Amino acid sequence: MPYLFLLYVIAYLDRVNVGYATLEMTKDLRFTPEVYGFGAGVFFVGYFLLEIPGTILVERWSARRWIARIMVTWGLVAALTGFVQTATQFYWIRFLLGVAEAGFFPGVIVYLGHWFRYEDRARALALFVAAQSISNIVGAPLSGLVLGVNWLGLAGWRWLFILEGVPAVLFGVVTLFYLTDRPQHAAWLPKDERDWLISELERERLAKQAAHPQRVLDALRHPQVLLLTLAYFLMVTSVYGFNFWLPTIIKKLSGSSNLVVTSVSALPYCVGLLSVLLFGWSSDRTKERRWHTAVPMLVAGVGLLLSVAAREQTALAVLMFCVAAVGLYGYQPGFWSLPTSFLTGTAAAATVGLINSVGNLGGFAGPYVVGYLSRTTGSLFAGVLYLSLSALAAAALILLLRATRRHDAEAPLR
Repeated sequence: MPYLFLLYVIAYLDRVNVGYATLEMTKDLRFTPEVYGFGAGVFFVGYFLLEIPGTILVERWSARRWIARIMVTWGLVAALTGFVQTATQFYWIRFLLGVAEAGFFPGVIVYLGHWFRYEDRARALALFVAAQSISNIVGAPLSGLVLGVNWLGLAGWRWLFILEGVPAVLFGVVTLFYLTDRPQHAAWLPKDERDWLISELERERLAKQAAHPQRVLDALRHPQVLLLTLAYFLMVTSVYGFNFWLPTIIKKLSGSSNLVVTSVSALPYCVGLLSVLLFGWSSDRTKERRWHTAVPMLVAGVGLLLSVAAREQTALAVLMFCVAAVGLYGYQPGFWSLPTSFLTGTAAAATVGLINSVGNLGGFAGPYVVGYLSRTTGSLFAGVLYLSLSALAAAALILLLRATRRHDAEAPLR
C-alpha cells in the first residue's frame, strides 16, 4: 500500500499540475480561459480510450507490467508538456498524457481486489485515494516555488512539468521489479498467511459468482453499473473543475503572489485527506457503502454552493472550498467498493474500467464548462455554481441504488 500510494501521488500531481502552471502559462502563451479549460479537460478524452482494455489486462495478464508501462510513458509525455508553444500543441500533449495514463487508477482498484477482502476494501481504497489530497498538499507549495525559477532560459511553469514528469519514469522501472501480481506469488508472506488470504478471496469470488452471472456484457449493462457510471461522471465533473480552477479563483479573489496562492490552495486538500480516511474507516466499520458515498457528494455540492454566496469575501470563500473538499474526496472509498460488492473477476475489472473511463469524461466537461462560463459571464463563480449542481445530481443518483447490506460479499446488490 505505501508503494501504490506513492505512485498515485506522482500520477495525480502530473495530472493536475496544469492547474498551478496556468498561473503563468496562460499569460506567457496568451491562452484564453476557454483554451485552458479545453486543454486541461481533453486529457480525459485520451484517458477514455484505454480504460476497459487496461483493467482487463490487469486482471488477466499482469498488474506489475501494465502499471510499469503506464508510468514510463506518462512520465515522458508529462515532461514534454514543458515545451509546448501553441494551443494546438497543448491540446495534443494533454490528450496523449491521458492515453499514456489510462488504466492506472482503475487498474489499481482491480489490483487491490486481488489482495484485500471486501470487508477491508474501503479502508485500503481510502489509503490509496488519499494520495490525491497529499499530491496537492505537497504539490501546491512546491509548484509555487518552481514557478518562481528561470533556469536555462526556461520559465518556471515549464520546469514544473519537466521536473514532475521525471519521477514517474524512474518509479516505472522500479515497479517492474517491486510489485507482486497476486498473493500466490508473494514469497515474502508466511505460508499460513498466504494460504488464508487466498482461501478468503476465493470464498468471496465463488459467493458472488453464485449470486450473479459474471459475463462481461451482462456486467456492463447492469442497471447498478449504469447508475454508478452516470453518478461518477457528474462527480468527476465537480472534482476536476474544482482542481484545475482553484488556484486561478484564489488568485483572482486575493491578488496574492503565486507562492501564497498555491499555499492557500493546499488547505482544502488537507481537509480532503482527513475526510477520505474517515469515510473509508466508517464505511468498513458499518459495512455500508451507499450513504457513505451520497453524503459526501451532498456536502461537496453544498460547500461549492456556499462558496458562490461568499465570493466577495476571500477567507469565507476558501473556508467553503474546504467544506466542499470534505465531499469531493470523501465519497471515493464507499463509491469504489460498490462495483466489487456484486461483481468479481474479469466482469468486475471491465465494470471498473467502464465506470472510470466514461465517468472521467466529466474531467473534460468540468474544466471546459468553467472556462466557457467564465468567458461568457465574466465570473468564475458561474462555473462553480455548475460544479455544485453536478455534485448534488450525483448524490441523487447514488441514492437511487438499492441499499448495501452489512455482508455485501455474501449478499450482493440486486
